[in-house]
Amino acid sequence: MADKLIIFDCDGVLVDSEPLAAEAYERVYEKHGMSGVGVDIIAQCIGMKQADIILRIEELTGHKFPDHAQGDIWLETKRLFTEKLRETEGLRHFLETLTVRRCVASSSSLERIHHSLDITGLAAFFGEAIFSSSMVKRGKPAPDIFLHAAEEMGIAPDRCAVIEDSPLGVEGAVAAGMTAIGYTGGGHTYGGHGDTLMSRGAVAACADWNAVKHELGKRRFLG
Repeated sequence: MADKLIIFDCDGVLVDSEPLAAEAYERVYEKHGMSGVGVDIIAQCIGMKQADIILRIEELTGHKFPDHAQGDIWLETKRLFTEKLRETEGLRHFLETLTVRRCVASSSSLERIHHSLDITGLAAFFGEAIFSSSMVKRGKPAPDIFLHAAEEMGIAPDRCAVIEDSPLGVEGAVAAGMTAIGYTGGGHTYGGHGDTLMSRGAVAACADWNAVKHELGKRRFLG
């Protein structure tokens, strides 16, 4: 349907990257003499762009990451992604049968998004319809990235459904006037994940892509 758009977050939705990204942050902070940046800390930063993650870690731990070393985070992340990154289970079949227009709207850099999609073989499903928070002023939970994606794709916000795994992403989608569907099928999910997403405005929380398909169909996004 040309008048509908499915917007996918990348990390934790298309690719099961969040555990690897957390490992990268922990390793790099440790390398620079700053311990204690573990999974529990990074879990509070999911959905943010890197600059905001660094600020949040500083707020939570007091560790001020050196500006000159920020490239180390991506280098370690890229290494781990190249070795271990996989698409989320069942996604490929879902995309192969999806006839609605789709795009990616992610807090990650364009380089990271493209690398993730290339490594997993998902790039062909999205072509050039890839949008990064580096393209807008404010990151999630602001609605900027979603509104930018909808405008570029030529679809009104109320005709867009967003698949998100993070509370911040759900908040941003709702603020954009879009239908938010929570996804809890990634390796970083936790007890109460779905309830948290719904408390932020998601209309449903889905643990797999069959459930996502059902929710999209129920809300007339598939036909």
